[in-house]
Amino acid sequence: MTSIEGRTGDGARTVRVALGTRSYDIHIGPGLIARAGELIGARLPGVRAAIVTDETVAAHHLATLHQALEAAGIKACDIVVPAGEKTKSFDRLVEVTGTLLDARLERADVVIALGGGVIGDLAGFAAGIVRRGMRFVQIPTSLLAQVDSSVGGKTGINMPQGKNLVGVFHQPHLVIADTAVLDTLSDREFRAGYAEVAKYGLIDKPEFFAWLESNWRDVFTGGAGRVEAIAASCQAKADVVAADEHEAGARALLNLGHTFGHALEAATGYDGARLVHGEGVAIGMVLAHEFSARMNLASPDDAHRVAAHFEAVGLPTRLDEIPGGLPPAETLLDLMGQDKKVKRGKLTFILTRGVGEAFIADDVPPSEVLAFLKDKQSR
Repeated sequence: MTSIEGRTGDGARTVRVALGTRSYDIHIGPGLIARAGELIGARLPGVRAAIVTDETVAAHHLATLHQALEAAGIKACDIVVPAGEKTKSFDRLVEVTGTLLDARLERADVVIALGGGVIGDLAGFAAGIVRRGMRFVQIPTSLLAQVDSSVGGKTGINMPQGKNLVGVFHQPHLVIADTAVLDTLSDREFRAGYAEVAKYGLIDKPEFFAWLESNWRDVFTGGAGRVEAIAASCQAKADVVAADEHEAGARALLNLGHTFGHALEAATGYDGARLVHGEGVAIGMVLAHEFSARMNLASPDDAHRVAAHFEAVGLPTRLDEIPGGLPPAETLLDLMGQDKKVKRGKLTFILTRGVGEAFIADDVPPSEVLAFLKDKQSR
């Protein structure tokens, strides 16, 4: 297991993202939304705030956040948008940025993202461009957002050509991950987030993946393992972000499974009823291990092990598990060609030599990928 920087007597954890003068803390533990005013006020004294959230999250957590901010003397307005991946659009970006300007919030004020990855990406993008950069706080309410998208400063919206193709790097000033809010998630949403937890083990922490194989039930039921798994995931990402903030090198390893997964999301029109991000990544990670085995880089046993674990927790692992079918392999390959990790038209994949041995593979032959996809779709 990864060592965690800060531990407190109440079971909470603190992970530091070390970026010099832009360093920030990730607070992890139950009941933290009720302390958000205290935590934000200590980091950003005297700010006014805008809370960006979606209709579903607002119903559960917006009142608690307002009470916490009011207790700390922080005035806040609300920007509530529809839930779902399709909210990551130019239309919603215009809505959010316009409301921030109408509220006369200043550069030194703060945009608070209260929600999952969609809200964090949208609100963070808005914060990054309004007045050339406002302060930003992430309060992620999904497991996926707590362990991945809320940390590291990636923001953006989707385009018809692909996922997250328009955006900016804009680091938050603070991340507040309240693990108790995960109890309001559906089983499907929690499983989807768990795929990103497992990803950290599959990249370069085989001991963490083995720990998850033995302890995933405790993570799912909200035992002590949940905070430990989230903190270990955040520490793993914090270490990578500190070393490679703008994904010029090793940070690309965090995209394990994402080249396949993003193409699958685009192919399903970002329809959450058919496929959500974590499910696409789970299938993508299995495909990455299977493709690595096909290229004689890894043992087929590793791919079987990854698939077996994801099946045990209830995640999809095969293309034919996506409802509604998929376009031909040629279309999927074309969608991969729009991926942000493409360089000079050459495909870059995160492949593996085994569990916990991921590496960046530049210039993967498209013909090999196409043959692999055709083979997977024919089964």
